[in-house]
Parts: sequence; C-alpha cells; structure tokens
Amino acid sequence: MRKLFTPFELRGVEFRNRVFLSPMCQYCAQGGLPDDWHLVHLGSRAVGGAGQVMAEATAISPEGRITEGDLGIWSDAHAEAFRRITTFIESQGAVPAIQIAHAGRKASTDIPWRGGAPVSPGKGGWVPLGPSPVAFDGASTTPRELTAGELRQMVSLYEAATRRCLQAGFRVVEIHMAHGYLLHEFLSALSNRRTDTYGGSLENRMRFPLEVAGAVREAWPADLPLFARLSCTDWAEGGWDLPQSVELARRLKDIGIDLIDCSSGGLVPSAQIPAGPGYQVPFAAEIRARVGIPTGAVGLITQAAQAEQIVATGQADVVILAREMLRDPYWPLHAAGALRADIGWPPQYLRAKQ
Repeated sequence: MRKLFTPFELRGVEFRNRVFLSPMCQYCAQGGLPDDWHLVHLGSRAVGGAGQVMAEATAISPEGRITEGDLGIWSDAHAEAFRRITTFIESQGAVPAIQIAHAGRKASTDIPWRGGAPVSPGKGGWVPLGPSPVAFDGASTTPRELTAGELRQMVSLYEAATRRCLQAGFRVVEIHMAHGYLLHEFLSALSNRRTDTYGGSLENRMRFPLEVAGAVREAWPADLPLFARLSCTDWAEGGWDLPQSVELARRLKDIGIDLIDCSSGGLVPSAQIPAGPGYQVPFAAEIRARVGIPTGAVGLITQAAQAEQIVATGQADVVILAREMLRDPYWPLHAAGALRADIGWPPQYLRAKQ
C-alpha cells in the first residue's frame, strides 16, 4: 500500500487516506447559506475518494465575507443548512471539514468573475475591518481599525461559529490565518501598525490569532481535530516569514492545534511568488521537522507520484489539493490507479474501475 493511501489519525478521527480537499470559495451562496451547488461540489469530492473534504472559507459574521457570495456560519440556520452536506460526505467515507474565517481588510469585494473590485457601502458593500487603517491596495477601501473591545467580541464570534460547526456535523475545523485575511493581517508587520498590545513585537502581533485559537480549541470537542492554515511567508520584505511561522506553529501546538496547513502569500498585491510544482512543500517540511506537529502540503501538487513522494519522505503528513481537484473530482481514485494502490470505489462506479 502506498503511503498516500494509508489511514491517518488525529485525536478521535481517522481519515481513510492522506489526500485532502482544500477549502475553495465558490462565491455563489445566497445570504451565506449553502445550496445544491455546494452539496454537489463537496459531495462529488467525497465520492471521488478524498480522505477529507473541507468547505470553503466560511465567514463568522456577515462583515467577515470576502464577497456577498461567500458561505457563512453566523446563525443556527446556516448550521442546519450544512447538515445534508456533512451527512452525505460522511456517507461516502470522507471526513467533513470546514474552514472558519474573517476576511478583514479584503472584505466587501465583488464576485471574481465580475471583476472582484471593492464594493463600497453605498453600492451594497460594507466597511472592512482590520488591525490598522491600511488598505490592501490603492483601489481598496481603507479598513476601520478594530478596538480592543471589538477584538474581544470577535473572539466570541469565532467561538460561536465553532459551536455551530459541530451542530452542522463537521468533524474538523480549520482556522484561517492565511492569504491576507484578518488573522494574517494581525500577524504581519506590513498590515499591522498598531501601537497597543496587539501590534509591534512578534509576541503582540501573534496575540489576537492565539486568543482566537485558544477560544476555538476550548469550544471544539477534545476528541475532534483542529487545524490552522498559515501563509508561511508574505514573499515581501519586512513581512511575515518562515521563522515567525515556526514560532507561531509552536504556540499553536501548545494550545492544541493538531495540524498546520502550510500555504503562503495573499497579504500584499506586490508579492513576487516563485510558483512552481510543490513550491510550498518546504514550508510544511520545515514546520513539521522543527515543531513536531503534523503538516499539510499545498500548492501545485498535481501528480500522483509527486503526492506520494511528499508524504512517503516525511515532508508532510497529508497533501491538500485545490485546483487539481477542481479539474478532476476523482483525482484520488485515479491517483490510486496510477500508484497501483487498491482502494475502494463507490459500488455505483465499480464497473469503471478497471
């Protein structure tokens, strides 16, 4: 059996293999509610053999959405709407997971295929929030700086969202601390210009993300895993980098985070990212080796042999696929065939296995 298709266990959850679906925004929710599109999108990846199927960045509040089409989990109605999706994912042998998020200064933009431009409050948008009044770029709305009192309220929103994730039937929660959204904005000195206890030193810049992680871990059952997605570098001078990510990962491990999902970038539009096959895998390998915490590798992982090599050599514990799983919802089944690993197919599809 190839390593890629061996079970992986965290806390009280066993994943049937090490191919995970990355959270990818679909931008088609109405009022934050999942619908038939989300059922088919996520359900087909469970049918396709993924070990874990993770719903997209799901906002903890209406203002936390990137666009009006983002999913949300700020009410019991949202939690209930997810139930049929999580039930179906589990029925196909995959673990249902969800990423909870707040878009911070990158909130209130248009749907990407409509151009993705900032949407002003007068045109149906809202005022973004952030650690400091520093806009993402010259075209973006300047965010309103969150007060210390509002940060305490924000922690409560994360906590409430976590409880709703359990109500919705999810078995894994991932805290989004990457890609230039709110928690990442606090981490990076390029976006965090605060002079209070939430800005300046590394300890201060980590304070709010760690408060969120602590509250989420407390709200999430002890027998269920909790992940954090990091941008391990901003790819920009003076920004967040891998050594700081290693230190944050140590602190997250102490809190009870079980896996670090190692991505990068997204904080500033000027970043020069040397994208290529597996270009972010070294981040997962470094954090895994130095912190002793399981990691997930992401970024232009497309080939079965490539994915097998990553986990078999201990660079990461799992691979987390995004665009390749959009191209091929059945990538795990096809990868198993390429690696000559005999894994189960849905009985409805067995006639196509050979």
